[in-house]
Amino acid sequence: MKVRVHVSLKPGVLDPQGRAIHHSLEGLGFSGVNDVRAGRLFELDVDEAVSDEALDDMCRKLLANMVIENYRIEKVAA
Repeated sequence: MKVRVHVSLKPGVLDPQGRAIHHSLEGLGFSGVNDVRAGRLFELDVDEAVSDEALDDMCRKLLANMVIENYRIEKVAA
Protein backbone atom coordinates (compact mmCIF):
# COMPACT_ATOMS: atom_id res chain seq x y z
CA MET A 1 0.00 0.00 0.00
CA LYS A 2 1.28 3.47 -0.85
CA VAL A 3 0.95 6.14 1.81
CA ARG A 4 1.79 9.83 1.56
CA VAL A 5 2.43 11.87 4.68
CA HIS A 6 2.18 15.62 4.20
CA VAL A 7 3.97 17.60 6.94
CA SER A 8 3.48 21.35 7.29
CA LEU A 9 4.17 24.03 9.86
CA LYS A 10 1.36 24.92 12.22
CA PRO A 11 -0.31 28.30 11.65
CA GLY A 12 1.59 31.05 13.40
CA VAL A 13 4.96 29.29 13.22
CA LEU A 14 7.52 31.37 11.35
CA ASP A 15 8.64 29.82 8.05
CA PRO A 16 12.03 31.23 6.99
CA GLN A 17 12.31 28.75 4.12
CA GLY A 18 8.90 29.80 2.79
CA ARG A 19 9.88 33.45 3.12
CA ALA A 20 13.12 32.83 1.17
CA ILE A 21 11.21 31.03 -1.59
CA HIS A 22 8.70 33.89 -1.76
CA HIS A 23 11.51 36.44 -2.01
CA SER A 24 13.20 34.41 -4.77
CA LEU A 25 9.97 34.12 -6.75
CA GLU A 26 9.57 37.89 -6.62
CA GLY A 27 13.21 38.31 -7.67
CA LEU A 28 12.58 36.09 -10.69
CA GLY A 29 9.72 38.33 -11.73
CA PHE A 30 6.78 36.19 -10.62
CA SER A 31 3.97 38.30 -9.24
CA GLY A 32 0.70 37.47 -7.53
CA VAL A 33 2.20 35.09 -4.96
CA ASN A 34 1.01 36.37 -1.59
CA ASP A 35 2.64 33.82 0.72
CA VAL A 36 4.66 30.60 0.64
CA ARG A 37 4.68 27.90 3.32
CA ALA A 38 7.26 25.14 2.86
CA GLY A 39 6.60 21.59 3.98
CA ARG A 40 7.68 18.01 3.41
CA LEU A 41 6.18 15.01 1.66
CA PHE A 42 7.03 11.43 2.63
CA GLU A 43 5.99 8.53 0.41
CA LEU A 44 5.89 5.17 2.16
CA ASP A 45 5.34 1.72 0.69
CA VAL A 46 3.88 -0.34 3.54
CA ASP A 47 2.24 -3.73 3.96
CA GLU A 48 -1.55 -3.86 3.89
CA ALA A 49 -1.36 -5.10 7.48
CA VAL A 50 0.06 -1.78 8.73
CA SER A 51 -2.72 -0.17 10.76
CA ASP A 52 -3.83 3.45 10.76
CA GLU A 53 -2.68 3.60 14.39
CA ALA A 54 0.82 2.46 13.38
CA LEU A 55 0.97 5.09 10.63
CA ASP A 56 -0.12 7.73 13.11
CA ASP A 57 2.57 6.54 15.53
CA MET A 58 5.24 6.83 12.81
CA CYS A 59 4.23 10.42 12.20
CA ARG A 60 4.12 11.42 15.84
CA LYS A 61 7.43 9.73 16.76
CA LEU A 62 9.57 10.51 13.73
CA LEU A 63 8.13 12.16 10.64
CA ALA A 64 6.65 15.30 12.23
CA ASN A 65 7.75 17.57 15.06
CA MET A 66 4.45 17.76 16.93
CA VAL A 67 5.42 20.99 18.68
CA ILE A 68 5.54 23.04 15.45
CA GLU A 69 4.14 20.81 12.70
CA ASN A 70 0.90 19.20 11.58
CA TYR A 71 0.64 16.13 9.38
CA ARG A 72 -1.91 14.52 7.11
CA ILE A 73 -1.89 10.86 6.06
CA GLU A 74 -3.15 10.01 2.60
CA LYS A 75 -3.56 6.43 1.37
CA VAL A 76 -2.92 6.22 -2.37
CA ALA A 77 -4.45 3.66 -4.70
CA ALA A 78 -1.71 1.53 -6.23
